[in-house]
Amino acid sequence: MTGKNGLRYSQEQKEAITKRMMPPNNESVTKISKEEGISDVTLYKWRKEARAAGIATPGNGQTSDKWSSQDKFLIVMETFAMNESELAEYCRKKGALP
Repeated sequence: MTGKNGLRYSQEQKEAITKRMMPPNNESVTKISKEEGISDVTLYKWRKEARAAGIATPGNGQTSDKWSSQDKFLIVMETFAMNESELAEYCRKKGALP
């Protein structure tokens, strides 16, 4: 992956940054861009790729009640077949309430 200034990002870096955009962190693209020196264009691209892969990545720094319909739908798709115990574990990992 090549970012601004021709920098290349490893798959590990990309995954770590993308994870920051996911629940429970849900860090904003702007915040990550400033902290990491990665262009917001690159981060939006990574977020779009993660969403296309079916991963909820709000990345807007807002609470779950402000997430996009797409992100809410992806969470439902991830959890619909879970039993109560699995759902509780999922919610603990994501920092959400069932």
